[in-house]
Amino acid sequence: MADVKSLLKKLEHHGEQALFATRWLLAPFYLGLGISIVVLLLKFMAELFHLVTHAFSSTESEVILGVLALVDLALTGSLLIIVIFSGYENFVSKIDHSNHKDWPEWMGTIDFAALKLKLLSSIVAISAIQLLKKFMVIEKVGEREIFWLVIIHIVFVVSSVLLALSDRISGHGSGHAPPAPASGHGSGSHEGGTKAAAAVPDLSKDAAAGGNHH
Repeated sequence: MADVKSLLKKLEHHGEQALFATRWLLAPFYLGLGISIVVLLLKFMAELFHLVTHAFSSTESEVILGVLALVDLALTGSLLIIVIFSGYENFVSKIDHSNHKDWPEWMGTIDFAALKLKLLSSIVAISAIQLLKKFMVIEKVGEREIFWLVIIHIVFVVSSVLLALSDRISGHGSGHAPPAPASGHGSGSHEGGTKAAAAVPDLSKDAAAGGNHH
C-alpha cells in the first residue's frame, strides 16, 4: 500500500512538472511579437520617409495626418513591448535584469491586473488617434463610419473605466490590512500620547489632598 502511494506521489510530481513546463510554449508567441516590432519599425520608417519627402508639397492637414500615423505606430510598438515583457515575466519566467542599468522599474512590478489596465489605456489612445485622423478628413468620411468609430471609442473608454473600478473594488475588499503608519503618526502618536499622559502627575488630586490636610 505504501508503495502504491509513493508511486502515485511520484506520478503526481512528474505530471505537475510537465504541466509547469508547458509555460515555455508561450515563449515563441512573445518572440513572434518581438519580430512584429521589426515590421512596425519598417512601416514607421516608410511613413517617416514619405512625410519628410513631401513636407513642402503637403498641406497642413496632410502633415498632421502623417504625424498622427507615426504616433499611432509608436503607441502600437509600446503596446507590444508591454505585452512582451509583462506577459513573459508573468506567465513564463523571470528575466534576470541585474546587469541592465536601463531596465525600466515598471517591468519588474507590473502584475496581470495592471497589465490589463495598461493594455486598455493603450488601446483607448490608439482608438482616439484613429478617430482624430478621420475627423481631419471628415468631408471624405461618411456619417455612418464616424458614428461607429465614436461608438467603438466610447466602448473602449467605458471598458477601461469599469475594469479600473473593478480592480479597485476587489483590492479594497481583499482584506489586506493598510500599511502601518510612520513613527510619530497614527497609532504610534496615539500610544505616545497615552504614555505621556500617564507620566504626567494628576495635580488636581494633589491639590485636593493638600486642602484636606489644612
